[in-house]
Amino acid sequence: MTMPCQARGFATALRDGLSSLRLTLFLLFALALTSIIGTVVQQNLAPAEYQQRYGTGTSKLFNALDLFDMYHSWWFLLLLVLLAANLFACSCKRFPAVWRHLRRPTVLMDETLERSLPCREEFPTTVAPEQAAERAAALLLAEFAPPLRTATADGIQLFAQKTPAGRLGAYLVHLSIIVIFGGAIIGSLFGFKAYVSINEGASATTAVSRAGKPIELGFAVRCDDFGVSFYDTGAPREFKSLLTILENGRPVPGYERVPVIVNKPLTYKGITFYQSSYGQADGGIYRFTVRQRSGGTPIPLTLRQGESARLPDGGSMHLLEATDEVSRFIPAVSGPAARIEVHPLRGESSAFIVFANYPGFDEQRGAPLIFTYAGADATMFTGLQVAKDPGVWVVWSGCLLMVAGCYLAFFVSHRRIWVRITPGRVIVAGGASKNQPAFERRFAELAARLRQTIAREDQ
Repeated sequence: MTMPCQARGFATALRDGLSSLRLTLFLLFALALTSIIGTVVQQNLAPAEYQQRYGTGTSKLFNALDLFDMYHSWWFLLLLVLLAANLFACSCKRFPAVWRHLRRPTVLMDETLERSLPCREEFPTTVAPEQAAERAAALLLAEFAPPLRTATADGIQLFAQKTPAGRLGAYLVHLSIIVIFGGAIIGSLFGFKAYVSINEGASATTAVSRAGKPIELGFAVRCDDFGVSFYDTGAPREFKSLLTILENGRPVPGYERVPVIVNKPLTYKGITFYQSSYGQADGGIYRFTVRQRSGGTPIPLTLRQGESARLPDGGSMHLLEATDEVSRFIPAVSGPAARIEVHPLRGESSAFIVFANYPGFDEQRGAPLIFTYAGADATMFTGLQVAKDPGVWVVWSGCLLMVAGCYLAFFVSHRRIWVRITPGRVIVAGGASKNQPAFERRFAELAARLRQTIAREDQ
């Protein structure tokens, strides 16, 4: 079936437009610019953080332009598709000629080709062309590549080539980029990134996307335990969750109490759980003591967050907030701390912080009542980033293709040698697709060996 002229003209014009170098430069510049924007504007933060950073108006504008999740935006995917189409069109335009050149190489060296080749040697011989061709073919087979022999009107020609696949490196790199883009698009369209927080002992079956959309996992993940260790400075050294995957309410063999730490995630059914954050879950009990500055036995107090308790002087104490590690907010101190508000029976109310690791700190306040924080019996929650990327193996395949393509493109040279034998004369010529200096040295050695071999047999 042949394509109508009008359709063939449109296809050619489309191919030429897509293979335009200007389009390539524009797309590369656009991708570089948008990547800079994606680096400067931190991606996938909570909406409240964006409003705090950029203000309400600017954050709305950026959100409308998809700058907060630009790598999943339609216009970024469009840039990838256009660049992939550009590479495909360039390859379609130039690859057929290269493929024909490889499948049907020029085995006869005419004068035009001979003048165009960078390496050429000529020497006389008294050996008959048939005998000289046999010796030259044996030498090429042993030291270069199997030659093709062609009888011509004035003698015999030999042609030999090595590693013609080196000319395919650029096209393999083009293909690898298209495959990588394909993997990125598959991951963007069919994958997700979400977040889930699970209290110790509890389980979850859904995660929440950045846009607040619930995503069903298809199974349950339970946090059996959570632990955190700290440096002497109070900074967290490591926080670890023990996770169990549940199917129909039962643990999945091999996925029970799996430790998950930063850079060591858990993957099940293509969904990966990364350790992201942690904190105290609601509902914990916070323990305090209060005593009179004038003396007496300390009185224990227990509160939940937001609760109030009656004090010995008739006033009240209210727990505003608490943390298991205060150094994240006050670097000079470490350990658990609580911010409380005291309403004395007489006098003004005051809010202050008490530290578990510094029980005498509140004495410096000079108030009649001295408070001490004894810590919390609180349940922790683990914060997990949940990600699914079905295109990741496609991307890895593209990376392997790129390595192979770069190796062919930069390190494998297509080398060719022609030998024309006529009565009384031998001409050797050749060229390489890359690394011409190395080929020139090799050609000189091979030409000298040909000359010696034929001359020695001639004696």
